[in-house]
Amino acid sequence: MTSALLVDLTIFVLSLWVGFEVISKVPATLHTPLMSAANSIHGIVLAGAMLIAVTADNAVGYVIAFVAAAFAAANVVGGYVVTGRMLKMFKRRPAAPPAGAGGPAGAGGPAGAAGSAPPGSAAESNGSRRRA
Repeated sequence: MTSALLVDLTIFVLSLWVGFEVISKVPATLHTPLMSAANSIHGIVLAGAMLIAVTADNAVGYVIAFVAAAFAAANVVGGYVVTGRMLKMFKRRPAAPPAGAGGPAGAGGPAGAAGSAPPGSAAESNGSRRRA
């Protein structure tokens, strides 16, 4: 084993260890907001994997570079997918149209004119019926 390969392998193993230690110490409530920052870190890891691939001169170096690039790319893509899904949860939903505001069934909707309640219904008995 050459000294350059040993250095590359040491950097790879230390990177895995440090990454695991950093991510495992983050509480679950903070994990998603930190994903956008983690995406940039994984981009740097991907650049480092490409640097290892450029300097590799044997099959083991290429395999290490490929594994590092695959893990980093999966983290970048997965991080953006998770961040996008979490941000979608916080988007405001479009307001529902008011009941009886018209639609495909006509001006009053399927129940009839807006504000009318069938006789004896809960809307009539509790006084919440609108007066014309």
